[in-house]
Amino acid sequence: MASFTKKAIRDSFVKLLNEKSLSQITIRDIVDDCGVNRNTFYYYYQDLPQLVESIVDEDAERIIRGHPTIDSLDDCINAALEFALANRKAVLHIYHSVNRDIYEQYQWRVCTYVVRTYVDGVLGNRKITSEDYTTVVDYLKCVSFGMIMGWLETGMNPNAMARFRRILELKCGDLEHLIDRCEKMRS
Repeated sequence: MASFTKKAIRDSFVKLLNEKSLSQITIRDIVDDCGVNRNTFYYYYQDLPQLVESIVDEDAERIIRGHPTIDSLDDCINAALEFALANRKAVLHIYHSVNRDIYEQYQWRVCTYVVRTYVDGVLGNRKITSEDYTTVVDYLKCVSFGMIMGWLETGMNPNAMARFRRILELKCGDLEHLIDRCEKMRS
């Protein structure tokens, strides 16, 4: 029953967040929507920021569990954007709120995971130094995170996403070339 109640609170919050900004949502709105009392809300969550953090943390874990392998940069981005694409208005409301840092931390965590998973898959049995590995991962993570934040800044404009996809097409093969260079410099 506890997980059902917690899920009902979360689902109501995301539903409301898809309808109005975070600053317009009260705990009363959430409990009225899901049919629990205020004490039940406070049993699970201290306040709205903790609820936001819980949702983004759990979604990050879901994405990580759901993507044990990543085969391309495009797959990296698709995985990183799953929640945003499914909950456009909610994400924009969080992004444009005082709790924006919570979403940025979530996105950074997801980008880190998907980029590492992608790099590990491309590396296979090839060996590069741990310093080069960290540098390559940091580079791709920053590119991915920056593009996602830029896309959010445009209000998730489809034209910005199209440019983003074009950049991914142009970057195809870059990782393999980076690994080749790392191996050559090592020998």
